[in-house]
Amino acid sequence: MPAPPRPASTPAPAAPHPAAPAPTPPHPTEPPADRSGPRRGHAVGIAVVLVAQLMLALDTTIVNVALPRIGAGLDFTPAGLSWVLNAYTLAFGGLLLLGGRLGDTYGRLRVFEAGLGLFTAASLLGGLAHTPALLIVARAAQGVGAALAAPGVLALLTAGAVDQGARHRALALFSAVSIGGSTLGLVLGGLVTEYGSWRWTLLVNVPVGLAVLVLAPRLVAGAPKRPGRFDGVGAVSATGAAVAVVWALIGAPEHGWTSLRTLGGLAVGAVLAAVLAVTERRVADPLLVPALLRSRDRRGGLAVTALVFGSQMSIFFLVVQYVQQVLGFGPLRAGLAFLPMTLGIFAMSRVTPRLLARFGRTPLLLVGTLGLTAGYLWLGNVADSSGYATAVLGPLLLNGVFAGLTFTPAASLVVGDVGPEHAGAASGLLQTTQQLGGAIGLAVIVSVHSLGAVPGAFVPGLRAAFTTAAALTVVAWIITASMALTGRRRSATDRAS
Repeated sequence: MPAPPRPASTPAPAAPHPAAPAPTPPHPTEPPADRSGPRRGHAVGIAVVLVAQLMLALDTTIVNVALPRIGAGLDFTPAGLSWVLNAYTLAFGGLLLLGGRLGDTYGRLRVFEAGLGLFTAASLLGGLAHTPALLIVARAAQGVGAALAAPGVLALLTAGAVDQGARHRALALFSAVSIGGSTLGLVLGGLVTEYGSWRWTLLVNVPVGLAVLVLAPRLVAGAPKRPGRFDGVGAVSATGAAVAVVWALIGAPEHGWTSLRTLGGLAVGAVLAAVLAVTERRVADPLLVPALLRSRDRRGGLAVTALVFGSQMSIFFLVVQYVQQVLGFGPLRAGLAFLPMTLGIFAMSRVTPRLLARFGRTPLLLVGTLGLTAGYLWLGNVADSSGYATAVLGPLLLNGVFAGLTFTPAASLVVGDVGPEHAGAASGLLQTTQQLGGAIGLAVIVSVHSLGAVPGAFVPGLRAAFTTAAALTVVAWIITASMALTGRRRSATDRAS
């Protein structure tokens, strides 16, 4: 979750504790100490953090099925209505790197709480908004709060992992909540829109956010601050680059890929990215540590993540419209249509850590990307006469299973060997890649669908769009296979020498 960005991601061993005197051995007659309490407390802390991540993931999609009623209720123009989604995407995707580094520098729990507090307040403001402008401002503020809170979630989850298996379980839970939460957002959005008001798609965050803010300081262990000067130039250039690229991509399907708006936004993003690259090599405490990108496996994991998230936009954008416009589903029924995908993702979160421990990352990625490809090609056969059970149910279930199989090993490649002092930055990098990959994938898929569109009909162009999604996962498979071959050659060379 992704979520659909639009119109919707770092494990390390725990920091060592100061040496303490050896405890006095208990008297032989004393019963062994009960350690269930601390373990239970740690588990509850993980649950609290995951609830926060679920809320952030839900908000990338929960308003999607409510957009028609939001537009009618606040008299939005069609162009203005798209910014109910775009404002959140732009702020969230643009500020994730900054949010990750702020957590490393000033304390992850502190930044997490600040971001969640802003997100909760903005949700209240949006739920009470009576003008289009106020709702868009509230959605942008939600995105800022989410960008501050989200990188800390993964860092806090993995900071206490005692071994590789625990890190894999934390990554699987994070992936399931992030991606499954996006599909669950469609279900919840349809439910509250059908039987209540669109305003509850935002107001539902308020009691949840307040509960997490009360519980987190008591149950979640933070990490020590990392001393050093904050990289202001890196923060401005990284944020500006991400915002410029996301802004350009959001408008590309509407304005055209060769328009001044699109090319200008991409050019500004490229210039700011170059400034970031130069700056990060010169400052003592960079926002984006260059060493994070020196690993071939990490670069490969980021590429696979971007491609898979980009392909998922075909599900969140096109299938949502297909079941409503062609199959005639209402908001609640449309949300429930995605329940098999959600269940598949959550079910795989229980299985994937064990598969990862037994087979390793590469086999899971190879199988997962092939399964996703098959699902997209299956969806390419939908027609006006198709039914949900015959044309949509199977591909969504397939997507849930194989997405759940793919995201955890891809995330492990990115954050699996990062030290605790850079866990927030790596988490921000992973989630920024997810958002940018989603924005790029959505822009490409929507553009391809538009090329084959027929006025008044939605189905023409779907085959080409889903084939494009399949092509993205094929490229992800090729990258994975290439990494595997390179690793084998490197191992063979090392043995020979």
